[in-house]
Amino acid sequence: MRILVIGGGGREHALVWKLAQSPHAERLYCAPGNAGIARLAECINLKPNDLEGLANFAANQKIDLTIVGPEAPLIAGIVDRFEARGLRIFGPSTDPAQIEGSKIFAKDLMVQYGIPTAEFWRCDSVEEAHARIHTEFTLNPQRSLVVKADGIAAGKGVIIAQTEEEAHTAAEQMMVQRAFGDAGDRIVIEECLTGEEASIMAFTDGENVVAMPPSQDHKRVFDNDFGPNTGGMGAYSPVSVIPPNTAAEAVETILKPAVAAIRELGIPYQGILYAGIMVTEEGLKTLEFNCRFGDPE
Repeated sequence: MRILVIGGGGREHALVWKLAQSPHAERLYCAPGNAGIARLAECINLKPNDLEGLANFAANQKIDLTIVGPEAPLIAGIVDRFEARGLRIFGPSTDPAQIEGSKIFAKDLMVQYGIPTAEFWRCDSVEEAHARIHTEFTLNPQRSLVVKADGIAAGKGVIIAQTEEEAHTAAEQMMVQRAFGDAGDRIVIEECLTGEEASIMAFTDGENVVAMPPSQDHKRVFDNDFGPNTGGMGAYSPVSVIPPNTAAEAVETILKPAVAAIRELGIPYQGILYAGIMVTEEGLKTLEFNCRFGDPE
């Protein structure tokens, strides 16, 4: 097989490294790749958002399988474009990929289908956000809130606000100052959950769900879980605080219901479905869904 991997980070390096061990991999390409990947595959000067260029390359080089690393091309519709040209590609099409492309879509789906998650409020304007923040802190001044940009922000569009002032500032940064661009057109305000967080990624064909072992990454920028969230700085597995029975419960109560829900909407999900989960005192809760392999997970 001639295989193309799209992306240029640690995630894609891991994918290429493993694919290179397969006797079926006759030739490996990576777009754009990086210096480490270049030792294992031929790096192509095409960016992940160049959907037409990537499709043309796959067609001209007779690529047998394309594997997409980052979320942006999936949400932009690379799978739809490849499949329209008869090219085999691994990942969800643009409609089901909205489970990561829009946090509001994901939260509405979870509520509609009974998938456990934090209480949340959708805000379409900064005035609406300020009003909700003030109401919640008036009801409980000791609480914390999580402010999330609705769209994709490379894993960084999440701010944990421990005071009302911090929450108002986060809303202003996202919706007025446009810290995350169009991703902040709408925001989600959530109750702040406490507990152990983990990532569970699963392969799915739209009906069956096969989960990988849980992993846990280091989200905060400083030692001892201080500072703002990052996109993740290293991960490890196994996760001692997520025993096999807890991981199995997450598959049954979160991942399988999500795949069934998307199928019921008429937009079957095929590819990797990633659930960010938290073990709280009330039980498992879903923090987010992603439509691809995690990086660094």
